[in-house]
Amino acid sequence: MGRKQQSITASFQGERGAFSEEAARLLLGPTVEVVPCPRFQQVFERLASGEVDRAVVPIENTLHGSVHENYDHLLNFQLPIRGEVNLRIVHNLIAAPETTYAKVRKVYSHPVAINQCLRFLADRPQLERETYYDTAGSVKMIMENRPPGAAAIASTAAAAFYGARILKRSIEDDRRNFTRFFLLSRPGEAEPAAPPGAWKTSVAFTLRNIPGALFRALSAFALRDLSLTKIESRPLRGRPWEYLFYADFLGRDTDPACRRALDQLQEFTDSFHLLGSYPKSV
Repeated sequence: MGRKQQSITASFQGERGAFSEEAARLLLGPTVEVVPCPRFQQVFERLASGEVDRAVVPIENTLHGSVHENYDHLLNFQLPIRGEVNLRIVHNLIAAPETTYAKVRKVYSHPVAINQCLRFLADRPQLERETYYDTAGSVKMIMENRPPGAAAIASTAAAAFYGARILKRSIEDDRRNFTRFFLLSRPGEAEPAAPPGAWKTSVAFTLRNIPGALFRALSAFALRDLSLTKIESRPLRGRPWEYLFYADFLGRDTDPACRRALDQLQEFTDSFHLLGSYPKSV
């Protein structure tokens, strides 16, 4: 008999049943072996050290905005982006099987998840809100400790994994709530295959503080009809009132037009980082 193929491993932040685990399975398939980590930095460290094959991290949410800590880690660890997925975030009110909806008096979850369910909670003033470090972790806690009258806000996957009961489904305020996740690998590994035109590239750069610097930088894309899908600035640490820019555009870094655009962009930058070129999420 042939040797059994080893499953690919991927680190993510949170407990089992987290939205990041769901994103990992969408990106890498249902047989991926997931490795939960308490903090985002550990997700990057485990990939950089070779402990896992891939990492999956959230990078932005349509309601909450960018996850700036992970942008910082992308620059610090230099782990290339190899893919992305946009995951619809559905929040549910979850409790232990013996807890009925009428008994619920306290709701635990990550503060971002609580803030995305404010209308549901405002209509139920009897529910006390308690922040917790992780959505799936809050389900794990109420199933292990069984605090009376407790419920959590988390995913359907978290309820299934810990054997909890969903009391109310889809309690988020905005149904157009999506989180974008990146798939990361170590440098030097083969890039994924994708059809022509179905690629996206992410870069980070700083500019000289002179008039028209940003206009000149962005002209590198406009002159070649390359579509920018995101541009964002953040304060540059150690250099007050100067900024670091992140940009995504459609195209692969090896395409001739994209290559010329990146070469021209670097003529105007003080620093430049190619964060990754990867198949675009549908």
